[in-house]
Amino acid sequence: MASQNESHELFEGWILAQTLGEGAYGEVKLLINKRNGDTIAMKMIDLLRHPDATASVRKEVGIQKMLNNKHILRLYGKRTECDVEYIFLEYAVGGELFDRIEPDVGMERHSAQRYFKQLLEGVIYLHSRGIAHRDLKPENLLLDKNDNLKISDFGMATLFRVQGKERLLDKRCGTLPYVAPEVLAGSYRAQPADLWSCGIILVAMITGELPWDKPGTDSSPYIKWKSNDRWTTIMPWRKVDTLALSLLRKMLDPNPTKRLVMASIVDHKWCNMLFENSDYKHNRDCTDSSSPRAKRQRHGSSDDCIQSNYASSHVQQSQPAHSDSRRTNVVQDIEARYSCFSQPANLDDLLLNSQMNPTQSTNQNIFQQLVRRMTRFFVSTDIDTSIKRLSNIFDHLGFTWKINDCGMMSISTIDQHKLLLVFKTNLVEMDGNILLDFRLSKGCGLEFKRRFIKIKSMLTDVIVKGPVTWPIAVATHSMP
Repeated sequence: MASQNESHELFEGWILAQTLGEGAYGEVKLLINKRNGDTIAMKMIDLLRHPDATASVRKEVGIQKMLNNKHILRLYGKRTECDVEYIFLEYAVGGELFDRIEPDVGMERHSAQRYFKQLLEGVIYLHSRGIAHRDLKPENLLLDKNDNLKISDFGMATLFRVQGKERLLDKRCGTLPYVAPEVLAGSYRAQPADLWSCGIILVAMITGELPWDKPGTDSSPYIKWKSNDRWTTIMPWRKVDTLALSLLRKMLDPNPTKRLVMASIVDHKWCNMLFENSDYKHNRDCTDSSSPRAKRQRHGSSDDCIQSNYASSHVQQSQPAHSDSRRTNVVQDIEARYSCFSQPANLDDLLLNSQMNPTQSTNQNIFQQLVRRMTRFFVSTDIDTSIKRLSNIFDHLGFTWKINDCGMMSISTIDQHKLLLVFKTNLVEMDGNILLDFRLSKGCGLEFKRRFIKIKSMLTDVIVKGPVTWPIAVATHSMP
């Protein structure tokens, strides 16, 4: 087997340290300055491999240049080099929202309310700028170092209002479980379609489930919902308290002309209750400050509060604060000193290599800034045994899998929504144990988490006990 993946020094003082995620046209990498710990996310699109991406990238960048809001992931710059497009974005160290959602459980109600109100604030801003996102889902909602939500991925976004004049949209786009029914039927208004997606996200946060595969005529759960035929007796609605149901029923009205508008959503009683055991006191200003109910918080019963181990288990860690001007200098430094290469590097590594001494204070800052994931754990078995155990599990579960020369396994299957699900497992040896790090590549985050939990349960006998306190571990030597 080849040596382990290594962090790649892109140019003097800067390294590509971690794969953060993947999109339709390429991967998003974490770029770290190893001298001072500055970080930035870099989306890499190979235009030779994806010639149709040029117009899409131009549109995405054009839209993001218009945006400046605390709940929107910021764009810092872009350049084209050797047929590769590089887009520099704000780095969200907290990872993706779906990682906070425990499958079939969800998260604590106060956490769901906090994220939902921040989502609404971001969407209010987008719509005020005449922009529709059109692909809102937990995988496109990121979290910063303070666990605040950031809307990301504007690849499907579009302008629906120009100079005060609104136009109907007709492109069928989005992710089926989150897409509004009118999007699949023909022309549609942008704002109600985005608000429908927000409603589905709230269902996922509260229950850990999606209510249907898609809002179509062949979806039995959707038909029950649409026809009022005993829908409250089926999952996931049985998990939802009466007040949240009153909000969701109006947000998910199949008729977009009757669907709750944004002002009524932020003024709804559920959005303005102060739930017991709330930890979002520093974010009470997330709703529209003009809302009368936003100014008078109410207490709610904790009897139907959904508990979640995932929602409260992430490690809060600090990182240096950076001003916008300093971020701009980071991008200018990148663009001034960038050495081009024609293909995205194979950088699925999750750790910094041994040349970076973890006892150095600067590198401590770097480790703190690597993305938090909950889908990783250590096992006591060696590399070969770990691969054999994983391959047997994948075969047993009916997954298709392959392994590359760097020891990274790619796994694919079909989820319960009959959609493709692809995730990757990186195996790295360190300190006598093996780190297994699982990352979603394509598909539904909840479905990925279900598979991860199942795989982890089948490795219980070799999992190293005790919490991993660092967001990422430090490699001490290479794989054999």
